[in-house]
Amino acid sequence: MAALLPAEWIKNWEKGGKNEFVQLCRALSENKNHDVGFRDIQQALYELAYHVVRGNLKHDQASNVLGDVIEFREDMPSILADVFCILDIETSCLEEKNKRDHFTQLVLACLYLVSDTVLKERLDPETLESLGLIKQSQQFNQKSVKIKTKLFYKQQKFNLLREENEGYAKLIAELGQDLSGNITSDLILENIKSLIGCFNLDPNRVLDIILEVYECRPEYDDFFVPLIESYMYMCEPQTLCHILGFKFKFYQDPSGETPSSLYRVAAVLLQHNLIDLEDLYVHLLPGDNAIIEEHKREIVEAKQIVRKLTMVVLSSEKTEEKEKEKEKEEEKTEKPPDNQKLGLLEALLKIGDWHHAQSIMDQMPPFYSTSHKPIAIALCQLVHVTIEPLYRRVGVPKGAKGSPISSLPNKRAPKQAESFEELRKEVFNMLCYLGPHLSHDPILFAKVVRLGKAFMKEFQSDGSKQEDKEKMETLFSCLLSITDQVLLPSLSLMDCNACMSEELWGMFKTFPYQYRYRLYGQWKNETYNSHPLLVKVKAQTIDRAKYIMKRLTKENVKPSGRQIGKLSHSNPTILFDYILSQIQKYDNLITPVVDSLKYLTSLNYDVLAYCIIEALANPEKERMKHDDTTISSWLQSLASFCGAVFRKYPIELAGLLQYVANQLKAGKSFDLLILKEVVQKMAGIEITEEMTMEQLEAMTGGEQLKAEGGYFGQIRNTKKSSQRLKDALLDHDLALPLCLLMAQQRNGVVFQEGGEKHLKLVGKLYDQCHDTLVQFGGFLASNLSTEDYIKRVPSIDVLCNEFHTPHDAAFFLSRPMYAHHISSKYDELKKAEKGNKQQHKVHKYITSCELVMAPVHEAVISLHLPKVWDDISPQFYATFWSLTMYDLAVPHSSYDREVNKLKVQMKAIDDNQEMPPNKKKKEKERCTALQDKLLEEEKKQLEHVQRVLQRLKLEKDNWLLAKSTKNETITKFLQLCIFPRCIFSAIDAVYCAHFVELVHQQKTPNFSTLLCYDRVFSDIIYTVASCTENEASRYGRFLCCMLETVTRWHSDRVIYEKECGNYPGFLTILRATGFDGGNKADQLDYENFRHVVHKWHYKLTKASVHCLETGEYTHIRNILIVLTKILPWYPKVLNLGQALERRVHKICQEEKEKRPDLYALAMGYSGQLKSRKPFMIPENEFHHKDPPARNAVPATVQNGPGGAGMPTSLTINTVRLEEGTAEETDKLKEKSQGVVKVINKTVNAAPKVTTSNGNSASNSKIIKEKDDKEKSGKEKDKEKKDKTPAATPEMKALGKDGKDKPKEERANKEEKAREIKEKTPKSDKEKEKVKKEEKASKEEKSKTVVTIIESKSTAEKEREKEPSRERDLAKEMKSKENAKGGEKVPVAGSLKSPVPRSETSESEREQKRRKVDTHSSPSHSSTVKDNLNELKESSAKHYINHTTPTLSKSKEREVEKKDLDKSRERSREREKKDEKDRKDRKRDHSNSDREVPQDSTKRRKEENGTTGSSKHSKSESPSDSPRLNEKEKEKNKSKSSGKEKGDSIKAEKMEKSSSGSKKESRHDKEKTEKKEKRDSTGGKEEKKHHKSSDKHR
Repeated sequence: MAALLPAEWIKNWEKGGKNEFVQLCRALSENKNHDVGFRDIQQALYELAYHVVRGNLKHDQASNVLGDVIEFREDMPSILADVFCILDIETSCLEEKNKRDHFTQLVLACLYLVSDTVLKERLDPETLESLGLIKQSQQFNQKSVKIKTKLFYKQQKFNLLREENEGYAKLIAELGQDLSGNITSDLILENIKSLIGCFNLDPNRVLDIILEVYECRPEYDDFFVPLIESYMYMCEPQTLCHILGFKFKFYQDPSGETPSSLYRVAAVLLQHNLIDLEDLYVHLLPGDNAIIEEHKREIVEAKQIVRKLTMVVLSSEKTEEKEKEKEKEEEKTEKPPDNQKLGLLEALLKIGDWHHAQSIMDQMPPFYSTSHKPIAIALCQLVHVTIEPLYRRVGVPKGAKGSPISSLPNKRAPKQAESFEELRKEVFNMLCYLGPHLSHDPILFAKVVRLGKAFMKEFQSDGSKQEDKEKMETLFSCLLSITDQVLLPSLSLMDCNACMSEELWGMFKTFPYQYRYRLYGQWKNETYNSHPLLVKVKAQTIDRAKYIMKRLTKENVKPSGRQIGKLSHSNPTILFDYILSQIQKYDNLITPVVDSLKYLTSLNYDVLAYCIIEALANPEKERMKHDDTTISSWLQSLASFCGAVFRKYPIELAGLLQYVANQLKAGKSFDLLILKEVVQKMAGIEITEEMTMEQLEAMTGGEQLKAEGGYFGQIRNTKKSSQRLKDALLDHDLALPLCLLMAQQRNGVVFQEGGEKHLKLVGKLYDQCHDTLVQFGGFLASNLSTEDYIKRVPSIDVLCNEFHTPHDAAFFLSRPMYAHHISSKYDELKKAEKGNKQQHKVHKYITSCELVMAPVHEAVISLHLPKVWDDISPQFYATFWSLTMYDLAVPHSSYDREVNKLKVQMKAIDDNQEMPPNKKKKEKERCTALQDKLLEEEKKQLEHVQRVLQRLKLEKDNWLLAKSTKNETITKFLQLCIFPRCIFSAIDAVYCAHFVELVHQQKTPNFSTLLCYDRVFSDIIYTVASCTENEASRYGRFLCCMLETVTRWHSDRVIYEKECGNYPGFLTILRATGFDGGNKADQLDYENFRHVVHKWHYKLTKASVHCLETGEYTHIRNILIVLTKILPWYPKVLNLGQALERRVHKICQEEKEKRPDLYALAMGYSGQLKSRKPFMIPENEFHHKDPPARNAVPATVQNGPGGAGMPTSLTINTVRLEEGTAEETDKLKEKSQGVVKVINKTVNAAPKVTTSNGNSASNSKIIKEKDDKEKSGKEKDKEKKDKTPAATPEMKALGKDGKDKPKEERANKEEKAREIKEKTPKSDKEKEKVKKEEKASKEEKSKTVVTIIESKSTAEKEREKEPSRERDLAKEMKSKENAKGGEKVPVAGSLKSPVPRSETSESEREQKRRKVDTHSSPSHSSTVKDNLNELKESSAKHYINHTTPTLSKSKEREVEKKDLDKSRERSREREKKDEKDRKDRKRDHSNSDREVPQDSTKRRKEENGTTGSSKHSKSESPSDSPRLNEKEKEKNKSKSSGKEKGDSIKAEKMEKSSSGSKKESRHDKEKTEKKEKRDSTGGKEEKKHHKSSDKHR
């Protein structure tokens, strides 16, 4: 604030400063704004006085000017006194004495201006004393205290004791008189006034006495309230509140207890607004802070109790703990201090003052007030009163009397509810304040629930207006909130009240399950943490649950069940959560727990369903075990429990089914396990791959036969449970969605879900998904009515094209629909015309089939590309997919078996003496009824099957169109029909096999049975490798049934002739046209059929060995499963069986530690295989292997232009291609080589294979020879000596011939040599060096390499050693052509330069053979297509093919020899003599070949054993085994002889240019050297060779 007195004024005070100051004061006092002027004058005077205090101005100068100024305002002396007062305080605080003196002098000088009384008022006593205004400050102080006491504290009127007591007596008499007459409060009030005046009574005490009397006479509210209200006009408004406050304070000492009457009076006064709650509330104890502290303490204590209950305490500690707890509890039992706020609240609730009660409750923590029982009961009573009229109108059950509740007497209580809308205003609010403490009044609980039920009834009935609907929606959400916050928590605190639980279910069942589950979730996860009491209850429930579960066994199910029941009535969520956690750990608890749940209420069952779903959806649990290959055991246990519990008890399924559907939508298929279990237990439909053939057979019959003989367990009493399951599916529209989701999820498992997962697990999930689909579809088909089914399942094209359902699944779902449709149409037609003739019936049946299936034929066209329908007709496709085993055959043996069982049962009943007669009678009746049902069913099925067969007979001509080829037709049939369906289910597997047989028996045009079977048996590797575990099992069943048919035909010529002899399926000419001439020569005869069957067995062995040797988990597991399934019919041939046995034995050894599941499978199969050994037969008994078999072939060949004999085309070509393609796969790696080379390779490969497995006769000889090898070691040497000289002249000739070969051939040779260089690590020269080194040092490595390479060249030469008449003839015929044949032959792919070919391509091929396990054979379709093309290409080639087993190679050799012959003639005459000798020798050989079987077999053993067998023995040949040592010795010896030849050839080739005679002599020398060498080093070489072959393997 700026100074009003400038310093200049003070300096020039006398000159002009004084005048300036006076002028300022005048101006300020004249200011219109009174307040501003006053403050400024104060400041001016203060500044003037302050200058005096500081010594800037003399006090007399100041007093003079003040004298002038004092007149300006009336209050100037008072202002001056204020200034002095402030300066007095300021100067008394200062330490400078002079300033204080200046102040005193100033005041003294101004005493004439301000009166001393004013100064005495305002200045300090000490200052007054120093000024001389008073004598002594101390006396002055004492005097002022006395005056103040007298003024403020001394009672002026009279002492209380001066009141006359009579007045009070009269007052009490006045208030206590009988008030029932016409006495009014106004009258009494006048009397009271008179008494106060007359007897000098204290009005406050009078009021207090009125309140006391009112306390004692609470029934006279109507009198006292107006009296007090009138009386209060004479008092201050706060008086009444203070008096009540004093009354409450009186009771606030620790031992005091406030009487309820006082609370009531206070409550009534509050209700009538005579006092304010805020004014009274401060007088009540305890304080709000204390209440909050207490609440927190309660929560902490509750948590401690929980901790103690959940803590694991050892027994010694337990006793101490208990003692301590007892002491604590005794301390606690001391009475808590009186809570006046709660007392007042109770009183308010009792009189119905809800408004004030609510505001008191709001001041406290939630549910703190209602946790005190009296308050809870008072509030419950208030609710009772409020809902009374509405409850009487809508809530009272029929026949219940009920006790009506009278309304509250006062009018200010809440209005009673007449409608649901009014409930919302007050009652719902009151209930929310009650919370879990509604448990104190079960009757009110029941009333609220019944009102809820009545509301839901109204809510769900339609027909209300839009506004009403909105109101109802609001009410419904309020009801849900009340249920969540009040009803369920209250149920938790009730002590096992089953009736309440059932009552609550009455309301709950009207809610959709989504709402119910939401409520249960809140109850389980939120509610129990909201209140200390509930926290304790939860801990106690868990503790009790643990106690019960520890003692639960199968024996004490009933008592334990009762305890579980009791516990579940109040706290089901907590109990079930614990029980489920135990079940997930210990699956042996499932049965006792399921049995013990029979004492539950309906609500509890529903809660159980929710808890199961919550446990399943637990995100913290892993669905896979740690190895990531199997589904977790907790999930399996839960699924099993689900099935059992849902079957036994009436629990709603919708939630669970929807959960599974949602999981599928999310692409998760683990939870299908639950659906599978539920359907299995509830509907009795089992899905198992372990069905016996008897069970499978029973499953092809009617429903009754299925139930009796088709399942493992006895399926009993599933009618109700399956009906419940059906209803749940239909009510919530889940039947079709679940099917479609499962069908789509099968591929989802592989391509989406299975990304990172272990292959084994993906397979398991795929199987689970597929099995559940089959099971679920089966359930729907057998349980839904025709209308329901047809209404829900769309047509086949919609299923496939819109819903993207795989075709097999789509037909699976549609199949029952077609059957229903046809049967209903058939029944209609029968009723329309009553003709009993069988023909009429059949005709009607066929008509109904046409009507139903015509749209299906149209629909299926869109499923595949148009060219598919060139080969098979849509009708055939639809027929195949729409029929089942039930339609094709009647399982008579199954019907007989079940009927016989029943007869045995009846006999046992008759023989049973202990059974009471009435029970006997019942049982016999049951058995008889069943027997009749079965027989009736059999008859019905028989008629049906006959009708179906008639229909097929009519249809069959239009089935297979074969516009391209029969081959293509078979491909389509297998690809689109057989393969997808045979792995769909076990029954479908059997169906597929039967269907193939049926198509054959029907003599269907364009269907080659032989091709079909050949394709099925020839290439099973791919199919087996791509199956899951269960699919492999079904595929095995399919092969088993196919083999059964083939074995039946193979077993007996009569059966074969009857069932196949004249059937078009066994024609050996494949024409594209529908020519089915009955020419006997075109048919495959019995003996050749046996050869073909042997080939199939061989193929199966080869594929099995391949799979077993891959080391791949899936290959090994699947082939073992398949082999186990086909064990009844394969292996039949001893040597094939032995080969398998060895491989399986090897698997057992290898997998014992690594993969125990494979080990178990292999051991199981191995045991079964051994038990089958006695039934196996030698190969020569299985089919004739003698030479005539060879002559039989050409006869069939000559039929038909451009065709070739069927059996051999199958036998040779399929194999040839198969082997070739195996090599082709290898060659893809070597892209540098040309296409021609690959073709050459394949064709060259063919003859080699042919010798080993193409011609079954030679194959059998190999096997014989192998047996011979084991018998005698001596013969081997002889054979060796025989063979070596025989080969020599030919080799010589070959050597000499080389230089005169045509240029083209040489070029050819160079080309191939280049290829060889690319392929093989060593050139010819290098090889020679190696051989020389070997002779010198005998290093092991070089030896092994040479042995391997040469073993092949030997093999080649061994072949060349066997000349035959046919070859000679061919040689003479074609010698001219072949001289220039360099051009022609490469195209045919048969000619390569002899020496390099034998040395290199074979060596490489052999190495590849060893590797062949890593590759598989080609698919069916490619094989046969190629066959056909080759068949058409050249009949001549085939002619040669069939005449000799060593086919295209022999041709190649012939070509080489012819060239050599020409060059010989050109060179020397001496050569001609040699040639003649050789020809003679050849003739001798060929004659001996025909005449002396012993020799031929020996020779062929060399030929086959060393070319074919030795090749195969490395990896493919089934007869390879760990026990090959002896055989290999034999082979090695023959190979060592071959080595000599090989060396000689190479040597000759090197030295061609010099001279022929030298070559000859050198050749002889080398030969003799080698013989000596062989004798000396034979043993070592054999060992090394064996090692090397092992390595390669």
